[in-house]
Amino acid sequence: MIARRDFMKVSAAAALSASSASTLLAAPSARPMTRRIPSSGEEIPCVGLGSWITFNVGSDPDLLDECAGVIKAFADGGGRMIDSSPMYGSSQSTIGHGLAKLDDASTIFSADKVWTSDTGGGRGQVEASRQAWRIAGFDLLQVHNLVAWQAHLATLFDMKARGQLKYVGVTTSHGRRHEDLEQIMQSQPLDFVQLTYNVLDREAEHRLLPLARDRGIAVIVNRPYQRGRLVEQMSRRPLPDWAEAEAGATSWAQLLLKFVVAHPHVTCAIPATTRVDHVRENLSAGSGEPLAAQIRQKLIGYVQSL
Repeated sequence: MIARRDFMKVSAAAALSASSASTLLAAPSARPMTRRIPSSGEEIPCVGLGSWITFNVGSDPDLLDECAGVIKAFADGGGRMIDSSPMYGSSQSTIGHGLAKLDDASTIFSADKVWTSDTGGGRGQVEASRQAWRIAGFDLLQVHNLVAWQAHLATLFDMKARGQLKYVGVTTSHGRRHEDLEQIMQSQPLDFVQLTYNVLDREAEHRLLPLARDRGIAVIVNRPYQRGRLVEQMSRRPLPDWAEAEAGATSWAQLLLKFVVAHPHVTCAIPATTRVDHVRENLSAGSGEPLAAQIRQKLIGYVQSL
């Protein structure tokens, strides 16, 4: 568990926003557009909720309730996918605390991970995670950062065949192990892949995103804000004068997230935050028409010029 003062610093950086908090708190955000999961046809909102660092609050009752408020605002605003991992400290139990306070938690799309080098320990870890979430079962389980992926994928595919799981996936982060990920995507019947993608980290555009399209694999994007650093850095610079008129964005956070979810092969992005106003801002960034290709290129050029 991180100390409260450190947690608050991280929270501020996790989803820095130039929008007025009071305005965002007063009115719910527009519903985010949905994207189709290729392997099933199920539709899911293009903006989800991550939990790395921000939900690792231990047993602090005030911080737990703050996170529960974020989850409620996310669900009320039309959000569905919440993503976590056993690697994320107490984040899973924090999610369980928040889900228990919802009037109807069945709308949530539960995405978790297997993260252990013990090739025989996957099922036990999944069960511990399920209990922490306080749910009957997961929608999606992913092999986290490809750790012991052969053994864990076999376990997850078996669970799916038995009707204990809807979707199976693998993840990477920080742009690592793309060559390994590509080989797994080509050889395994995955439903989902999770990777890093944002206006600066665009390596996935060259091979992984087109491959996901060709293989019928849904794509979850982690680190759309580079854990808040990207928004923090960009917010020191002026928002492009065309941002609102041409992109429908009134803050850097909205513009950067719009860039990610506008990619035609991205299914869902999962920014993390501990603030209700930032959740609403994120959901709003996923609403309306996606950015046109020329606007996305215009943003790339603008950011590169700074």
